[in-house]
Amino acid sequence: MKPLSLAPLFISLAACFAVPATADTVSYDGYKVFRVNTRGHLPAVKDKLSAISFEKWNDDVYKNFDILVSPDQVAAFEALDLEYQVMHRDLGESIAAESAPSSVWKRQVEDPSWYDSYHNYEDHIQYFQDLQQSFPNNSELISSGTSYQGRDIYGLHLWGASGPGKPVVLYHGNVHAREWITSPVVEYITLQLVSGYKSGDNRTRSFLDKYDFYIVPIVNPDGFVYSQTTDRLWRKNRQPPPPTANQSHIGRDINRNWEFAWDSNPQGASTNPNSQTYKGEAPTDAPETQGLDKLVRQLRDGAGIKLYIDWHSYGQYILCPFGYKETLYAPELGKWTKAAGIVSETIRDSFEAQTTFTFGPSGAVLYPTTGSAPDHVYSVGRAEFAYTIELRDTGNFGFVLPPEYIRPTAEEQWEGQKALLDLLDEEFFDGEGPA
Repeated sequence: MKPLSLAPLFISLAACFAVPATADTVSYDGYKVFRVNTRGHLPAVKDKLSAISFEKWNDDVYKNFDILVSPDQVAAFEALDLEYQVMHRDLGESIAAESAPSSVWKRQVEDPSWYDSYHNYEDHIQYFQDLQQSFPNNSELISSGTSYQGRDIYGLHLWGASGPGKPVVLYHGNVHAREWITSPVVEYITLQLVSGYKSGDNRTRSFLDKYDFYIVPIVNPDGFVYSQTTDRLWRKNRQPPPPTANQSHIGRDINRNWEFAWDSNPQGASTNPNSQTYKGEAPTDAPETQGLDKLVRQLRDGAGIKLYIDWHSYGQYILCPFGYKETLYAPELGKWTKAAGIVSETIRDSFEAQTTFTFGPSGAVLYPTTGSAPDHVYSVGRAEFAYTIELRDTGNFGFVLPPEYIRPTAEEQWEGQKALLDLLDEEFFDGEGPA
């Protein structure tokens, strides 16, 4: 079948963080990414794909398989006579283009060119430090602990006129290392909260006057750094496997390592240390999860958690608990779904791109996930609203989203967050609506 192609001032090193290739650098030159149509014929597609080696990129397999194919397998794949589209003709070229500088960022927190390029870990830290310094009386730098390799899991705590101590909005970004788009989106929302409050925008001021914001843009710093220096598609943290396992099988999936429902469904995570969804030897045995969970419990025992969002990519979903069981629905599902629908409509109607999101309970809409953050922060942390938001796109680029999409992705999410924050104290079903 013929495929379709979808196609103070200083110059920051963040504008181009590409590092020289070393013997350890994973090259994706010549690799291709295909989107295989599976609608109505999933078993037949799986059977054909079993004849080749590939890496699966997505799990929404009832619509399509997004697969990474090495150069030596491309001819065999094409001979399978499947219906497919080409996402990346040469993934190595796409990765190189992703890291190329598109503008010069001036070390000023409100300089929008920050959102024209991807950035390294150190510059992300500096950006949040600069944000805090621009809002000194209503913010503080925080830490959710340290990673396995000792990096700080840094963040910002923001509050409004009456001081800290109000119900909390908690954001986590870059849980999975390769999902680079999540950090700038979280940073952009933080910038809008700070700049809007300082400029006197009534709507933004109302958010910070009602809620404390705890914002952690990179919860997996070791994996994130590794994805920039060594393997662009790295997902997990960098923790060694159990002593009895192959010691080259590094990492735990932080979003399968939370305590709640950690071992409740064999389809929700893997016990194989080499798997992308390896859940660890025990719940919360990743140091990153330990630090994050400690903060969640502290916030729960304080003013409580009003909203939690775990930011991911890709696929354009707004997902709520539960993930661990496809047929289990929380009592709050009605208001969660109503709010998610309003967020999706707001994003769609705010920009010419009309980006749309699928929404609903995670396990039913997408696939089972055990030990996931939203299930845990809802069930243990007692968050009133808990979501996973999967950002752009739906399959043109996948994890390797070009930098020109950073700003539009961030801008549309800010519009969605404004709509959601307006709804957090809404009484959705008061019994007074039309019959």
